[in-house]
Amino acid sequence: MTHHQLDRTVHWRGRQVAWDRFGDGPPLIFLHGTPWSSALWRPIADALSSRFTVYLWDMPGYGASSKDADHPVDLGVQGELFAHLCELWGVRRPHVVAHDFGGAVALRARLLHGMTYASLCLVDVVALSPWGSPFFQLVKEHAEVFAQLPPAVHRGAVEAYVRGASFRGLSEEALDMLVHPWTGPDGQPAFYRQIAQADEVYTDEVEGRYGDIDEPVHIIWGVQDAWIPADRATRLQAMIPNASLAGVADAGHLIQLDGPEALTAELSRWLEQHRAHP
Repeated sequence: MTHHQLDRTVHWRGRQVAWDRFGDGPPLIFLHGTPWSSALWRPIADALSSRFTVYLWDMPGYGASSKDADHPVDLGVQGELFAHLCELWGVRRPHVVAHDFGGAVALRARLLHGMTYASLCLVDVVALSPWGSPFFQLVKEHAEVFAQLPPAVHRGAVEAYVRGASFRGLSEEALDMLVHPWTGPDGQPAFYRQIAQADEVYTDEVEGRYGDIDEPVHIIWGVQDAWIPADRATRLQAMIPNASLAGVADAGHLIQLDGPEALTAELSRWLEQHRAHP
């Protein structure tokens, strides 16, 4: 698995946001979640770039973007930034594919910040309360203590946490791609800081408005997702008018790594169906 660099940056309220654009066709934006980065989407984005102009970006506090301790990284900030980036890029009505809490970011941008989409695909997303694993809740309550762990102990804890998101198991290369951004003097405290700032209030604020979404919406879920169980997919489908749903067998929360071929095929089918939308 090749580690691709995001070659462009934009500054927003003191934050440095790493991003990239490539391919040709209608705009397609991928949103990552936590504790991931755009690197998780890169192989699939590459595969779709022959038919779409693909945008990848790392949210502040994640991946190659800045991790300043003074800058909030909560879902409210990320949703506002996403809407700003689309304006900066000159992108109107993009196709959006969002994973994990990237789903909440896309939904907040749509419902609170005036965004509209050509289509929206929600992949194992954070959208409904309650959310957060027992480890997530433990860290949230004691983030300052965890931030002081010896580096080797910290890395072991993050590796164990990340492994739990995969149903099929992770290669050492994939594990390093996911864990490396959270190591070192900047990465370690950033890992615990983003968990400490996670709050269900950001999904509760918009959950009651999911029925207002009138764009085409497709929900994709790893059937074996241990982090956000698949019953959330059916609940979410019932709340969004005319939303469709597809499950990916033998895939957990890290569906991009557990079922890359099935996920790419499903995304291709969905996006091609709506590619002609203005």
